[in-house]
Amino acid sequence: MTQTPRIAFLASHSDDAQAALAALTARYGHHAPEDADVLCALGGDGFMLQTLHRHGGLGKPVYGMKLGTVGFLMNHFREVDAASQSGDDLLERIAAAEPAVLRPLEMVVQTESGASVGSLAYNEVSLLRQTRQAAHLSIDLNGQTRLDELICDGVMLATPAGSTAYNFSAHGPILPLGSSVIALTPIAAFRPRRWRGALLKADTEVRFRVLDPYKRPVSATADSHEVRDVVEVTIRESRDHTVTLLFDPEHNLEERILSEQFVV
Repeated sequence: MTQTPRIAFLASHSDDAQAALAALTARYGHHAPEDADVLCALGGDGFMLQTLHRHGGLGKPVYGMKLGTVGFLMNHFREVDAASQSGDDLLERIAAAEPAVLRPLEMVVQTESGASVGSLAYNEVSLLRQTRQAAHLSIDLNGQTRLDELICDGVMLATPAGSTAYNFSAHGPILPLGSSVIALTPIAAFRPRRWRGALLKADTEVRFRVLDPYKRPVSATADSHEVRDVVEVTIRESRDHTVTLLFDPEHNLEERILSEQFVV
């Protein structure tokens, strides 16, 4: 990164994010993502995930500021007065920020129509029933069947960065950043009744097969990218993609994940 980084500001459609975009570009200027040294995402976690999916291939670090509903992947936003040049110095915050490297999951889906669809997931891949009928799934790990039949509303595979989100609300474990582990978590499992999921090495290849997909249709979603009427879903940690998020030192991502486990 250059001494004075070129910043590309990206904002959600919320009024607060758009107002911050105007103030920040007036003070720091603006560059296209392709020409910038760092991307600054203004919004919530959903917008951060959109930014990673849209611009992650550029290899630019991303510094987010919370101007949305949920901001686990974001830093605090501090007001900027573009006219007086007073307030928080974003350049200093970016220079002092600590990096967190995330490696997404890679999902490949086979559908009833025979189509093959691929997508990345920085938080989780989830399979969910599409109708009132419970999903019936089998689970293979590295080519070996580990569960012949899981009857459930769904199941998910979560990264450490995503383990505090949907995974945690489904009673899955929170995973330390850099643990090289992913969480396999059932959603409202009916049988086996006492199965609570599993912790897997990050390089494990996980394959879900949908049993009786015509009677019991299932969708698969990688972050926000949904594919419906799936018959088989294969997931593994991506070998070719990484993204770097930047966090203020006093509240970095590793500390957030640790602190989340002691919230009462």
